[in-house]
Amino acid sequence: MSSRQHNRQELADAPDEVLIEAMNAGEQTALRHLYRRHSALVYSLALQILKRKAEAEDITQEVFLSLWRRNTYDPARGSLRRFLVVMTRSRAIDRLRSRRSRHGSYRRLHDLNCDETGRNVPLETVTYQEQAQRVREALTTLPDTEREVLEIAYYQGLSQKAIAQKLNIPVGTVKSRTRQALQKLRRAFNIR
Repeated sequence: MSSRQHNRQELADAPDEVLIEAMNAGEQTALRHLYRRHSALVYSLALQILKRKAEAEDITQEVFLSLWRRNTYDPARGSLRRFLVVMTRSRAIDRLRSRRSRHGSYRRLHDLNCDETGRNVPLETVTYQEQAQRVREALTTLPDTEREVLEIAYYQGLSQKAIAQKLNIPVGTVKSRTRQALQKLRRAFNIR
């Protein structure tokens, strides 16, 4: 075996941290090894969230391209697997929100064009959009931990038990974060 083949084999067997260093030094084969090692995890998580193979494939590519181009992974903050899970989850949820937003926009446009009741639909649409914007703004004021449980509950439709399993926290913590977040939203909207 030549020394170049030997180095490639050593790189293939290297820990993630070594591969990251090699990748950051411009070694494309390191990225290839990281992709082979972790792409199934990234893809399966994206597919679980998005339920669409093509979108899960897109997210998988985006995650590894981001890892290559942006060099945002810091080994001191945790394992590469955990970093990839967090990045994948974040991108998949963003994609899901975007999809729902597009779907909602198409639906509202369709409703505007198809209303047969004679109601003042454009005024109602503006009011709905203003309310939706207020809710989005109020959500941004919540701490990340509280916003996260609400978003998972409402956007993914998961139960509190499922949220606890997904986030690896106790169910009681999910309940208290949900309660605190909803109380803050009620105050923001002056609801008693």
